[in-house]
Amino acid sequence: MRVYQFAKQMKVSPKYIVEVCEKIGIKGKTFVSGLKDNEISAIKEYIKKSKLSGKPIVSTGTETVGEIASKLGIPAADIIKQLSDIGVTAAINDRIGPDNIKKLCESIGVVVEFKKTKESYLLGGVVEEEKDLVPRAPVVTVMGHVDHGKTTILDYIRKSNVAAREYGQITQKIGAYRVNLKEGSIVFIDTPGHEIFTAMRARGAKVTDIVVLVVAADEGVKMQTLEAIDHCKAAGVPIIVAINKIDKPNANPDVVKKQLSEHGIIPEEWGGQNVFLNVSGVTGANIKELLEIILLMGEMMELKANPKRPGEGVVLEAFLHKQKGPVINLLVQNGTVNTGDFFVCGTAWGKVRAMFDENGNKLEKAGPSTPVELLGANSVATPGDLFRVVASEADARKIAEQKIEELKQSGIKEQKVLTLEDLQRQIVQGTLKELKIILKTDSIGSQEAIKASIEKISQSSSEKNGPTVNLIHCGLGAISESDILLAVCSQSVIFGYNIGIDAKAEKLAKQHGIEIKIYRLVYDLIEDVKNALEGMTKPKEVEVMVGQALVKQVFKIGKNQSVAGCLVVDGKAVRDAKVKIVRDGKFVFEGFLTSLKRFKNSVREVATNTECGIGIEGFNDFQQGDIIQIYQRVTEGVQT
Repeated sequence: MRVYQFAKQMKVSPKYIVEVCEKIGIKGKTFVSGLKDNEISAIKEYIKKSKLSGKPIVSTGTETVGEIASKLGIPAADIIKQLSDIGVTAAINDRIGPDNIKKLCESIGVVVEFKKTKESYLLGGVVEEEKDLVPRAPVVTVMGHVDHGKTTILDYIRKSNVAAREYGQITQKIGAYRVNLKEGSIVFIDTPGHEIFTAMRARGAKVTDIVVLVVAADEGVKMQTLEAIDHCKAAGVPIIVAINKIDKPNANPDVVKKQLSEHGIIPEEWGGQNVFLNVSGVTGANIKELLEIILLMGEMMELKANPKRPGEGVVLEAFLHKQKGPVINLLVQNGTVNTGDFFVCGTAWGKVRAMFDENGNKLEKAGPSTPVELLGANSVATPGDLFRVVASEADARKIAEQKIEELKQSGIKEQKVLTLEDLQRQIVQGTLKELKIILKTDSIGSQEAIKASIEKISQSSSEKNGPTVNLIHCGLGAISESDILLAVCSQSVIFGYNIGIDAKAEKLAKQHGIEIKIYRLVYDLIEDVKNALEGMTKPKEVEVMVGQALVKQVFKIGKNQSVAGCLVVDGKAVRDAKVKIVRDGKFVFEGFLTSLKRFKNSVREVATNTECGIGIEGFNDFQQGDIIQIYQRVTEGVQT
């Protein structure tokens, strides 16, 4: 019996058997040497007396077949055969991964222990274990209406005059700041508005653990306050309300509480789930209590990360600096980023040349919940891009190039959100339990009427155990980019009543494949909601060309009136149908076919290869050779 075969039988490593042979005087044995019966008995007796089972081999999970063979003390050819026996085909320089290494060792009776290294993490050879996780600082986003004091509160916390350096006292770009306290650390993200918060989520980046909603005690709830609330609710992020400017003589915190409670943000003392604090960014009143509550909430949420693994995070901001080149403002979320690491984020890639904290201090490494300014990217990244450390420059370049190609192939389209047609299918399949709607209207009055009708329909559907309606956000005015991003993140349908769409929002909607429904009649909007819940959305009406007629002669029948003698060359001509006149390949007029005659008789329609007289409302400039295209609105799937 060969040494490694005997080792498998004894469930020890071949190397251990060779060591035993040396100890008991059986000289010159290798891993493939044969053992005689008396030698086998002697080895068994020694193992029995020493009560040893052999040391386990240590693996990172990233070794090649040749490296595993060396650790096991078995020829690589035998390892390749053994792998084949367990259904794994591999060559000597192939990495087989931790699962196959474990199966191999079990098949030859050797215990294996896995050691976590940077390389094993990068090559996917590690399963995250609870013991590797350590508490991390909570990440807090500060939101609220413009000029309600978001940056002033952060200014007081940081003890640095950030607000005074910013134009008009209004935050101009994203900043992230780590605040170290005796009780723990907090990372604050100061954003210009909820649009950035939702844009990041639309790109797959979950940045925030907690939101501090700042509301001025002297002004109360504003439109941007409500929008921020709806975006936070859609993200499922807990909200702490900071009623700011209580130092002002006209401050009225109770009014703010009442206003917010009407929108589902109810104080704990009123039986709700939200913490409310009266604060002042100027005097510092209750700022310490705010920080304590954030730390307590973070502790209750059991926020953890693994600092031993390679760094991962999200791009908060990116720009091109004249001296520094492409700059990335990064929030490290998990693992550790080191100077010299190769990385990829979106379509950008590079090597970490240098890192700085928010105060400009140079860093050699940055762990979980650490905001840094990072240099070394080959191009400017996009806010919301996911950042991760990779094994090599080649890997970084390859991943970025694949991302660029994917964007080209997809036409930069993101995941499509629900349309009414999608909803119909999901309702029929029984997979949809809630219809999420973003509603924009022209006035408060119409909004309240539509909301009341929708709630009534939802209640009726609920009583029949059907899906219900969740109004994610209701607002006034044109549909904006913020609405589109919210729809992407919350998987909502956008309904508009008597309003338009911003040009940028329309472009963004096309990029994300979002269908926006605009209505002029409340009845139509309500009917579509009702039909969607019932799984019977109205068939879509489309405009199709049903015929073409060639102008062969022009007849003047009055001073400013003429008709065209035509031959229907395709399809049919239909009275009262919409028409387009084509001349020399260009559209010269759109209108309606108001007169259609055969000889002297008025007719409803004329078939192919039939001559007729055509009159078009508001058009008298017929020319021989003109093509009259006839259009009708038809229901999709219905033959005309």
